[in-house]
Amino acid sequence: MGQPMKKDQGKMLQTISPVDGHVYVERPLQVLADIDVALTRAKKAQKTWRKTPLADRQKYMLKFLDYMLAHAKEIGEELTWQMGRPVSQTPGEILRGFQERVKYIVNLAPKALADIIPDDKQEGFKRFIRREPLGVVAVIAPWNYPYLTSVNAIVPALLAGNTVVLKHSHQTPLVADRYAAAFKAAGLPEGVFQHLDLSHEDAEKLMADPRVDYVNFTGSVKGGHAVQKAISGKFIVAGLELGGKDPAYVREDADLTNAIENLVDGAFFNSGQCCCGIERIYVHEKIYQKFVDGFVDLTLKYKLGNPMDPNTNIGPMVRTAAADFVRGQIDEAVKKGAKALIDEKKFPASKKGTPYLAPQVLVDVDHSMSVMMEESFGPVVGIMKVKSDEEALKLMNDSPYGLTASIWTKDAAAAEKIGEDIETGTVFLNRCDYVDPGLPWTGVKDTGRGASMSVVGFEHLTRPKSFHLKTKG
Repeated sequence: MGQPMKKDQGKMLQTISPVDGHVYVERPLQVLADIDVALTRAKKAQKTWRKTPLADRQKYMLKFLDYMLAHAKEIGEELTWQMGRPVSQTPGEILRGFQERVKYIVNLAPKALADIIPDDKQEGFKRFIRREPLGVVAVIAPWNYPYLTSVNAIVPALLAGNTVVLKHSHQTPLVADRYAAAFKAAGLPEGVFQHLDLSHEDAEKLMADPRVDYVNFTGSVKGGHAVQKAISGKFIVAGLELGGKDPAYVREDADLTNAIENLVDGAFFNSGQCCCGIERIYVHEKIYQKFVDGFVDLTLKYKLGNPMDPNTNIGPMVRTAAADFVRGQIDEAVKKGAKALIDEKKFPASKKGTPYLAPQVLVDVDHSMSVMMEESFGPVVGIMKVKSDEEALKLMNDSPYGLTASIWTKDAAAAEKIGEDIETGTVFLNRCDYVDPGLPWTGVKDTGRGASMSVVGFEHLTRPKSFHLKTKG
């Protein structure tokens, strides 16, 4: 359902596979004329789509899901080639999280989009609030969880009666192709979903176009500022999920085995390239050493290597430059007094000048170090010793970001109390790195604004329209 691509003076999309460095996808970028055609079609299609009964829209989404599930294995393989996550894990993005979210959103839609009736009934009047679709939604999606991040916006936007134009990352362009194929298989009407391969400059022009009524963007803080600038000439808003530096606090009464197992996974799954991955950990001094020892022992059991090998459980980072950034953070921390507990020689595949990077655990860290303050988005975590809940809370809040925070304790009441004062979008107890489709996915500070998922997510993809009807007299 994407438009035919036109050559624009040699401008090309090129996807370099982190697996072995070869060009995996190469094709011409689309141009301004393609944007115009896509938005004209989207605007026209939306007039009919918004009047399509919700029950029919739900059926389209479930048929779309059927296609994705039927092709999960091949989708997983091409995803591994595009962004490097082990092939043993990539099909799971469709089979687990993606499937869960689509089904939940589809079932939630009737409640989320139902008319709101004021409690104070007035004789002789019919009063209600209707959720109207915004119009055309532009989705700018990232590569790290290319299906999970994009489905959060695409499916609820379509269910709400909007049409969607997707611009996906140049690292994962085949994701957009899969969406198009799945919606075509589902029989979705022409123009309701389209995708475009665009340069950053043309993506900004897409967002600035007066025919775009909402932008959903997941990416960097710098990218978020570019989005705000692009839409500044019109009165629309953007949902922005930007940077993160998600903390965990392990209290002295925590179940150590559970905390270690889940926090190692939270730090190193997807090579640490998770929006809500664990990037810093604060541990009560009474259990600090046991926690660190167990954390290191489990980390050393990971196998770094070619992600096409089913025995690999940690693959390369998305590109060498990203790995070099993390290496720089580690080197800076060590120069400032931190201690690296993982001998890189234990991971022979880890080599400078490549995207293959061993997981690293740092202790004796503090907040003067970049690795504890700036987003790493890689397989490194710093662990600090704390004396109290108060100290842990102060350190967790000492960050320009706030997406999620996790607390590990047997005292749920204490966790809830601490959570009330954490500057974050989501508070977890005894779990991390998870998106619950029944709760809004949102952040504070430089993590962005707006929300996806849950009833609240539908509110951002619709506008309220009031009906005040005098029926008598």
